[in-house]
Amino acid sequence: MPESSGVRGVKSAARTVALLELLAARGDRPARLDELAEELGVPRSSMYQLLQTLIDCGWVRSDTTGSLYGIGIRALHTGTSYLDSDPHVQVVRPYLDEASDALGETIHLARLDGPNVVYLATRESHEYLRTISRVGRRVPAHAGALGKALLAERPDDELPLPDDSLPALTENTHTARTTLLADLAEVRARGYSIDREETVIGITGFGFALRYDSPATDAISCSVPVARLSEPHEARVIAVMREMRAKIESVLPSASRAPDWR
Repeated sequence: MPESSGVRGVKSAARTVALLELLAARGDRPARLDELAEELGVPRSSMYQLLQTLIDCGWVRSDTTGSLYGIGIRALHTGTSYLDSDPHVQVVRPYLDEASDALGETIHLARLDGPNVVYLATRESHEYLRTISRVGRRVPAHAGALGKALLAERPDDELPLPDDSLPALTENTHTARTTLLADLAEVRARGYSIDREETVIGITGFGFALRYDSPATDAISCSVPVARLSEPHEARVIAVMREMRAKIESVLPSASRAPDWR
């Protein structure tokens, strides 16, 4: 169990958080009691009691048979509160709109969270509207433009990456640390990252770290279908996104009154 500032962790709280994170990670795949108990190494009876408590509180839901479990609506309330209370997200949103209007492409804001990035806001392409929101979803940082832009802000020996091989999302994803480090060196020299079908086949992304924190924890990106990524359009995407980064970094120091969260 992790400890912070010498304070001993509370086992029941850690178990509750682990359960909620496991259910959230499963997405639209509900879990059975035995699966959850085995995954978390918890006795079946204890897991059942914990699930029932969380169902009563709205953090977990079950189907009509009481045999399947999923994340509850309280998780949505909490996630929405996080976004609504974050001053950086509030400031950046209008610039996502501006970039989307200028380029007609999909624009993202994401935050580094350990070895992953988490989407905080998205403006979808005028050409294609997704039916499933990306907000709140996680992507391995090594696999896309947003994550690589943020990893490049850190020394190679301080990258928050898994110790074993890097997971592949497509055949173009970096799975070896050596090739990733070479890519990050190019990102540092260039000033922005490029994801050429490393996260999704058919999509190229351009990522720009927002340096109002040091090292940067947030980044913006533009995703473009390969089929319409001509050289002139790529140049325009880079120019517009650079401009958006400059605008955001110029206003955020005076706009942010947030606590210095750890």
